[in-house]
Parts: sequence; structure tokens; C-alpha cells
Amino acid sequence: MSTVTDDAEAEAGDDETLTLTQHLAELRTRIIRSALAVLIGMVVIIAFYDLVLEFLKQPYIDLCNEKPAGFCDPNLFIPTPTEGLSTRIRVGMYGGIIAALPVILWQIWRFVVPALHAKERKYAVPFVLSSVLLFSAGGSLAYLTVDRALEFLISWAGEDVQQIFSVSSYISLIGLMIFAFGVGFLLPVLFVFLQLVNVVSPRTLLKSWRYATIGMFVIAAVITPSGDPVTLMMLALPMLLLYFVAILIGWLVLRKRPTV
Repeated sequence: MSTVTDDAEAEAGDDETLTLTQHLAELRTRIIRSALAVLIGMVVIIAFYDLVLEFLKQPYIDLCNEKPAGFCDPNLFIPTPTEGLSTRIRVGMYGGIIAALPVILWQIWRFVVPALHAKERKYAVPFVLSSVLLFSAGGSLAYLTVDRALEFLISWAGEDVQQIFSVSSYISLIGLMIFAFGVGFLLPVLFVFLQLVNVVSPRTLLKSWRYATIGMFVIAAVITPSGDPVTLMMLALPMLLLYFVAILIGWLVLRKRPTV
């Protein structure tokens, strides 16, 4: 069925619309291709599991080493016989999605293309590249700040409480933080896209900056898994800055368009 998508796109052209059957066939093809990319990414990440795990543990190890003895234990433990396998699969799944992100974004764009005019279709490569870069920037920021979030959370446990984390809980926390920051940094791409297809104008977005500010902090509070104020501020402030960058990009692009 993979040829159905390409044939449908070739036949549709700029002025024709895909039928419902072709649209559903295309959606299925895009999902299958994305799933295969994730599966390949999972296999690669699992093959290098030990190196990936050491990389993910490093912020926690650095935190424990710089703090007084007893603040936290840099060694992670496995409380059940099956947790080692489940953690390996979880790391592979997180890493596989991140590794397959360019493919997933490309498939999303190709699925949306039939609904766009020719002048919007030329933004395919910038869309994918900017999305990958922004997600990477968000994930990197999460990795660099996870130790501050852990320090805040551990400090609230009490002086007489020994901090010993399971490998599964730690991987879940840092994995979700990377995804939360990555997804949060993708919002400007959505705002630029909405401006390009004339759903919203740069002027409207600029006038709504107060609501956007509140919205960014609410979104950051909802998607951050740790729930601590340090992580919330580290995510909300860059998101708000990128909101204004998206408005600027939209204005620069749209001002060059001829008025109808």
C-alpha cells in the first residue's frame, strides 16, 4: 500500500482533493512508516543501552558528588526481577522516538501537504529542520537542568530520609522531562505554521501576549513531570521567548507576500 500514497499525491496535484479512501490509505501509510522508524531507533538504542543509561545517569551522579555525603545515593537499584527488562524497553522506546523524530515530522508534513497551497509546500524542509533543532534544544535544556530539579525535590523529602531511587523511576522522570521540554519548544513551529496558512495573524498573536504568557506557564505546569517551580520556570520562559520569535518570523515571511 506504500505506492498508494505516492500515486495519490501525484494524481491529486495542486488543484485536486484526495478522496476519503485515499486520505485514509495515506494516513495508514504515514503511520506505518513512522512506526517502522521508531522500531529501528529502538533496536539501535537498546543495542547501546549501557552507554545511554550512563549518559542519562550522569546529571544525578554529578549532583550526588557535589553535595554532602548522605544527601543522595548515586547508585540506582532494581526492586523487582522484571524491572531491568522493562527499563531497557522504556529507554529504547524513548530513544527510538527521538531518533525517529525527523522521519515522523516528515511524514506529518507529507500528510498535511495536500491541504496546502503550493506556496506553503516549499516550507517542508525548514519545518522539519527547525522542529528537530527546537526539540533537540528543549531536550538538551531538560538534561542540563534535571539536576536542579532533583536537588529541589530531594530537599523536600526531609533531612532524615535516605534518597535511593529505582532505575525505572529515574528513567521515567528524565525521559518525560526531555519529552516535555522538547514538545514545549515545538510550539513556535505551530504558531509559525498557523500564520503561514492565514489561520492567525502576527498582529493577533502580538495582541494576545498576556494570554500567551499565562498559557505558557499553564502548559509548562501541566507537562513538566516533576512539578517543581525550577523546572516550570526553565521551560515556561524559553517557551514565551520563542512565542515572540514565532511572531517575528511570521511577520517577516508574510510581509513579503503580495496582497490579494
